[in-house]
Amino acid sequence: MGLLDKVKDQFVASTPSYDFNRTPPLPLGPQSVFRYRQQRGVNLGSWFSLERWISPNVFRAAAQPGQSDYDVAAGRDAKKVLEEHWDTWMNDGDWQWIKEKGFNSVRLPIGYFHLCGPMPEVLKGTDFEPFHNTYEGAWGRIKNAVETAGNYGLGVMLDLHGAAGAQNPDAHAGLSKGKTGLWDRHANLASTSLALRFLASQFAHVPHVIGLELLNEPQNNAKLQGWYKSTIDELRTIVPNDFPIYVHDAWDTNHYSHWVGDRHDFVVLDHHLYRCFTDDDRRKSGPQHAQDLRGGFKNTFSGYSDTAKGNVVVGEWSAALDNQSFRPGLSDGQKDAERREFVRAQLELYEGSSAGYWFWTLKKQDGWDAGWSAKDVIRAEILPNWVGGRRFKGLPPGNVKQHEQQTADHNHKSYWSSHGGSPDPTVFAPGFSQGWDDALLFLSHHSGVSELGFLAEWRERRRTEFENGRGGKKLGKAAWEWEHGFNQGVEACQKVALV
Repeated sequence: MGLLDKVKDQFVASTPSYDFNRTPPLPLGPQSVFRYRQQRGVNLGSWFSLERWISPNVFRAAAQPGQSDYDVAAGRDAKKVLEEHWDTWMNDGDWQWIKEKGFNSVRLPIGYFHLCGPMPEVLKGTDFEPFHNTYEGAWGRIKNAVETAGNYGLGVMLDLHGAAGAQNPDAHAGLSKGKTGLWDRHANLASTSLALRFLASQFAHVPHVIGLELLNEPQNNAKLQGWYKSTIDELRTIVPNDFPIYVHDAWDTNHYSHWVGDRHDFVVLDHHLYRCFTDDDRRKSGPQHAQDLRGGFKNTFSGYSDTAKGNVVVGEWSAALDNQSFRPGLSDGQKDAERREFVRAQLELYEGSSAGYWFWTLKKQDGWDAGWSAKDVIRAEILPNWVGGRRFKGLPPGNVKQHEQQTADHNHKSYWSSHGGSPDPTVFAPGFSQGWDDALLFLSHHSGVSELGFLAEWRERRRTEFENGRGGKKLGKAAWEWEHGFNQGVEACQKVALV
């Protein structure tokens, strides 16, 4: 059976199947730092998945109502308009700016239809089926975007922003119908499955591709959780358990934090935080929103993160506040001061209780926007000029690790000897040593200073390595002592080496 025959066959099967090659696990080491570090990123909004309020020019010849990717594709000269946009929206200066400001990753929103060049069958039976010629050139540009990001030492999170039929009723999902159609036809589900499996097969072996997000902001329903599970099961036949798969919380963070926390593979929960859309949002000023984030919501969000074993990120956030949040008569400078306080509270929350975050969005085509354009937000000093966290002072002298480890080990053994003992105090020191070494691995990474973000995921793999080094003997009840040592080693190294 040929390649295209296999693709066609999966559309008539009750369960879509396809013979993609399996990617082996990525060993822990310098290459895997990209995926496990604290992600401090920015979204490349409206480069491929389009939004009119960000890049209106690409909609200039769109069919009515002129709000979605479909409308652009159905408009005049769509292929020319789109390819011109893809080739000019991002330039070397943009990539350099991202790197210089301390961002270490980008989130790249794309639609399933952008994959039709190498996979024409992805369009079969979907709304975009007539537009193969329009989108056949997108895939090469997406690959180039991923490669370019890697050249700058940036990680890339691939985000399926537009699923077949649309996963939510908003135009940013690709259609202007105002309805969620993903679940309406088998062809939509089959196409979305094929798109995700194709993306996984193409990029799971690329170390700086830090993960794949299954759907952006799907409308929640009784089918979504089951679809998440079955889709991840399909993907795990192609990619190993250590390849990060991101799932959006569908605005039910509490439920999905438990669901993610109960899994045993690398699955990450994505929450989007905005405070400018609801009536309650509009009644509160920037400082009031900041107070909420530092108050009850901090505890709530921290609880979500703990439940999900630390595998929580904020894939979209901004400095935007509704105009009604500002008291009448405030100057632009005073409005920026309120945004600044709001952003400061967000960064405190994300740094303390998440494994990463991506600002929405990098830039806008027209005008000044100190709420949504990262470039403008930094120019206005609402976001700090450097978002990359603390600076690395350099490798500490070798005796520093020895001193810190001996002190921590002594304190551990002394405490537990006076509190009834512990299962195996001898495993604390090797845990501490591994944590210290791994912290340095991240801090001295060739792409720039990095910090462990997905600590529990990394630590669990290191613990397995430690057990295998003991002839496969499990730590059992002493596992917490090794992990406690690991955590203290990471913290001690960062305290010494960061400023």
